[in-house]
Amino acid sequence: MAASALTRAYASGRMDQSERQAAEAALALLLEDPSPKVRLALAEGLAVVAHAPRSVVLGLAADQIEVAGRVIALSPALVDNDLIDIVASGRPALQQFVAYRRQLSVSVAAALAEVGEAQAVADMLDNSHVSIARVSLRRIAERFGDDSEIRARLFDRTDLPCDVRQGLVERLGAALAGSDFVRSAIGGSRGRKITEEACMNATLRMAETVDADEIPVLVEHLRISGRLTPAFLIHALCAGNVDFFASAVVSLSGISDSRVRGFLVDGRETAMRALYRSIGLGGDLAPVFVSATLIWRAASRSQASMNTGRVTNELIQLHARDAERQPAVGELLRLVETLHLNWHRQASRDYAHALAAEAA
Repeated sequence: MAASALTRAYASGRMDQSERQAAEAALALLLEDPSPKVRLALAEGLAVVAHAPRSVVLGLAADQIEVAGRVIALSPALVDNDLIDIVASGRPALQQFVAYRRQLSVSVAAALAEVGEAQAVADMLDNSHVSIARVSLRRIAERFGDDSEIRARLFDRTDLPCDVRQGLVERLGAALAGSDFVRSAIGGSRGRKITEEACMNATLRMAETVDADEIPVLVEHLRISGRLTPAFLIHALCAGNVDFFASAVVSLSGISDSRVRGFLVDGRETAMRALYRSIGLGGDLAPVFVSATLIWRAASRSQASMNTGRVTNELIQLHARDAERQPAVGELLRLVETLHLNWHRQASRDYAHALAAEAA
């Protein structure tokens, strides 16, 4: 076919200036050919040619899917503004071809994150050659956090901001709690309670592994979403996640980080009680937090072995009588007891696995 022969000759780059001008004029003329086979031959011949005339490439990129797809996915002649315009056109198939490109700039990825259809965004997340800015990942989570496939792809990313990951955990929990299977199997209210506990546990584990510089971001996200409850805070403190707990107290109290850490490390009981009251813990709950803080402080100073099981056990013993007289303390200690039992179950499983490993 003449179109194929012409594109091969043009792609070789061995034409002089006059021959090249004539060839480009011929290519422009062939672009107007009513036969899609001719235009498809142009697309196949020019798709990977860096010096292909942009007017022809742009014309092919605006053609029917069979013609446009190859050019959009492969052509180095298309610049970022061209690709952004293609994404903004709203044609899902064309957006997918953009998402397939081996080299995709941060700005084009941002355009896909902002206006791309779900499948195009999923394809972009699958493209290991694409660098996606954190703000774009946040936008994808906002738009498609309820899409199970996109949510799973986001969870798999190591560069996902911690606050975005936590928000996705909450949306996953809401989806599970609202599913017909969960409602029919264990009931609506029971299902919501279980998923809420699972989300809290997942967030606590996240707080234990997140980089130190990301802790304030996660804390602020949790504060704004109303997740820094007494139950959440006592879980974090009993687990020994002091950095996260301190950052949470800073966020809730408005007191500087250095002063908060000073109270936790060296502060007197009256000062700590006042600090905990300043973050909304009532006079009945503040002593429980003071006790947990003192237990960890004593263990740190004596370098004694300390774990969640010992902390929770001591707290339960110290405040057993308070729990009988004060309903809020009783409710908080029930959560502490649950944490205590969960810790022992996990410790038993770990011990059994270690024995099995030795026997093997």
